[in-house]
Amino acid sequence: MAKSTNSLTRTYIKNAFKTSNIQLSGETLNLIVDHFRYEIGNMTIRCKKGNIKRLTPNLFYVALGRHDSRR
Repeated sequence: MAKSTNSLTRTYIKNAFKTSNIQLSGETLNLIVDHFRYEIGNMTIRCKKGNIKRLTPNLFYVALGRHDSRR
């Protein structure tokens, strides 16, 4: 089964930095992954507090913690 090109994987993160000629240590890669997990956790909390049952592109601003969809 082929992986989706849209998935955020460790390989994707490493390649993104490599493309910019930035070396990335394994420990730093772990910090980046932990940061994304933390942010996604915050997004789920914001959606729950906003009583969102289905996150759509029109409601994505709520997950980001914005009060106005125009930003």
